[in-house]
Amino acid sequence: MSEQLFILTGASRGMGLGLALQLLQPGHTLVCMSRHSRPELASGAPAGATLEQWEVDLAQPTQAAARLRDWLAAQPATRYAGATLINNAGVIPRIAPLSACTSAADLADQANALRVGLEAPMLLTAAFLGATEGWTQTARKVLNISSGLGRRAIASQAAYCAAKAGMDHFTRSVALDEAAKPHGAKVCSLAPGVIDTDMQVQLRGADPAGFPDVQHFAALKAGGSLSTPQAAAARVLAWLEREDFGSKPVADVREA
Repeated sequence: MSEQLFILTGASRGMGLGLALQLLQPGHTLVCMSRHSRPELASGAPAGATLEQWEVDLAQPTQAAARLRDWLAAQPATRYAGATLINNAGVIPRIAPLSACTSAADLADQANALRVGLEAPMLLTAAFLGATEGWTQTARKVLNISSGLGRRAIASQAAYCAAKAGMDHFTRSVALDEAAKPHGAKVCSLAPGVIDTDMQVQLRGADPAGFPDVQHFAALKAGGSLSTPQAAAARVLAWLEREDFGSKPVADVREA
């Protein structure tokens, strides 16, 4: 038994795509959960790698979690040497003070950010841990991709900051649950550093009148402080392979 299972959300772009490309290795089964599939993942899969791309809307988290639970329940309990859930997907709503987000579209936007960024990771984690609890020969891990903004708030991004702070804290709670079990999973909420993604483009391109931190994000780009999605993915996967993974339920990839 040497096959490794990875379940990855938000695999269609940014660091998620970088993670998917690096996880496509012989002996790995990779299940990607995103709104859109990526043909280059299928065409680039090497021999001995198994890829499934599920087109799911994580803003409908109960359906996504039920699909994952049912799929895992159908897998043989002794098939995988390791099984890892990586909750990577996240979105930012319109960049504006919360008091300005009162239209129907804005309210839906805020709700969407919380569903994708917090509710979906919680429900997927529940489905993963519940369905694999009997896999006593399998090393199980949950890696939640958090953000420094869950630990240091900025203006005009209340929903995103709340989602990431909630992710950190629910990870702490789940870590306590799993530590009390004889074959509990290792869990970690990891901030991946600042990455040159579409999210960064949105932040540094925002209207300064509604986003006081815009110059900070512009300076990160101008100063060459942003990692490429591929480099960030490599650092995240290196953290996942650390022997002490999960010893700190909330961590930052820039830590030693």
